[in-house]
Amino acid sequence: MPIESAYPPITIPPVDIWDFLFERPEREFPEDHVVFVDVAAQKQQSVRDVREAATRFGQGICQQWHWQKGDVLALFSPNSTDIAVVTFGTLWAGGVVCPFNNLYTVGGLVSQLKSSQAKALVTHVACLEVAREAALLVGLPLDRVILLGPRGPKERFRHYSDVQARASTADVLLQRVQIDPKEDLAFLVYSSGTTGLPKGVMLTHENIVANLLQAAVMDAQQMHWSKDSTIGFLPMYHIYGIAVLLLQPVFRGVGVHIMQRFELEPFCRLVQHHRITFAYVVPPVVLALAKHPSVDQYDLTSLRMMHSSAAPLTDDLVQMVYKRLKVPVKQGYGLSEASPGVASQPWSEWNKTVGSAGTLLPSISLKCVAVDGNEVPPGKTGEIWIRGPNVFKGYYKNPRATAESMSGGFYRTGDVGYVDTAHNLYITDRVKELIKYNGFQVAPAQLEGLLLAHPAVDDVAVIGVYSREKATELPRAYVVAAKGYTAGSELEGEISGWLEKKVAPHKKLRGGIRFVDAIPKSSAGKVLRRALSEQAKKEESARL
Repeated sequence: MPIESAYPPITIPPVDIWDFLFERPEREFPEDHVVFVDVAAQKQQSVRDVREAATRFGQGICQQWHWQKGDVLALFSPNSTDIAVVTFGTLWAGGVVCPFNNLYTVGGLVSQLKSSQAKALVTHVACLEVAREAALLVGLPLDRVILLGPRGPKERFRHYSDVQARASTADVLLQRVQIDPKEDLAFLVYSSGTTGLPKGVMLTHENIVANLLQAAVMDAQQMHWSKDSTIGFLPMYHIYGIAVLLLQPVFRGVGVHIMQRFELEPFCRLVQHHRITFAYVVPPVVLALAKHPSVDQYDLTSLRMMHSSAAPLTDDLVQMVYKRLKVPVKQGYGLSEASPGVASQPWSEWNKTVGSAGTLLPSISLKCVAVDGNEVPPGKTGEIWIRGPNVFKGYYKNPRATAESMSGGFYRTGDVGYVDTAHNLYITDRVKELIKYNGFQVAPAQLEGLLLAHPAVDDVAVIGVYSREKATELPRAYVVAAKGYTAGSELEGEISGWLEKKVAPHKKLRGGIRFVDAIPKSSAGKVLRRALSEQAKKEESARL
């Protein structure tokens, strides 16, 4: 039998995200309460600021672009509180928000724009040249490319506030379109799923509303809008960042200080200056807080808790950071297809079940399934299958992938783990074939496809190798050198440098290149990655 959450089921109101966040009569905090603080821009926004600006943006795209329900707006920008206005404005207009990694190269962005069929692209001056070139290549009109954050050089591209300005002076104010929360999409986020190239994860309004309610139950009575504040640097194109830096602050009223990226000393300085009480982190950040000498220069005693997700956290790291800072770290487990939360450690359990991802959020069912398709009992390892109102609608325009990922109403995550007798979830293996570098997903097949285009590469396989120093997996390529090329450090540097120009930074071969005589494969031609993983372990042992 599936394992059910120990919490009472949630009641999901039949409303869209806009109504749920901005029109709730039971909201505890006032309209002028600040929910977003943009550290880089030194700007803050209250609930009223966001709602009014988002309404004007939504009206503007309806009037100027003849926006239709279901149209996709792509976001391609580093973190900014302006993302909140654009996101909620798009939802006001019945659109679908599709965030992209702001470090994409032109080729990567072109691929995602084509896949999502985006009708507009909102970007930042730091990404403008890539955005412009990609838009031209896919035939997206440049008047549908607009900026958030600072304005562009010589006003070549319109700013999103220009769209707002025209909407606010309209003679007739448009009304919001009717949304079916169960069916209509709110977000289209790209994930590699369990294997292969990125796929668009379709998240409905109900998926998002459900997960906000589920997550709130886990931290009930622990954080309050009047006394707590958070800090976040997670990318706002990642589902983890969307949930905790964009949606939760408006829902729960706990203000968030948003950084563009993680930098250790600025992070510590902000915690000290603003007396931050809660931080959303990832394992490499926990590692830095545990070991970097500069941390001792700051007073971080205001922190009551940190929450780590996106990748498993080791026991020794949790204990190390607590010994140094006296700050507990609790863990959670989620994925794009779950909007994203699945399980989380209760505050009081962080040191009792170290290494666990916690217990199931309300209204979620889980089972661990063996290779033969049979459910395994508590304590036994199997593939994790989940079911709940937060589980996605399917993969965008990919019914085959959707069908392959579902079974009897359960989503097959591809993650391997087990549940103990107290229903604590433990993740023991990574997503099948997928590499997770600092929480970012790296699909081996994508890197292999690129590397095979290099004349010196006859065959290749990419795997993830775990680095204890960096507390994350690193992509490593095993390469069979083509005839006429000499395997060695010089060729490694040439191939690595060539690839770096074609991929986002998190996809670099930080695990290096190893030259081999042949790639191990099954009789059907499938790469035997497990054999390479064992080889990598031997190589690391020999190095030590």
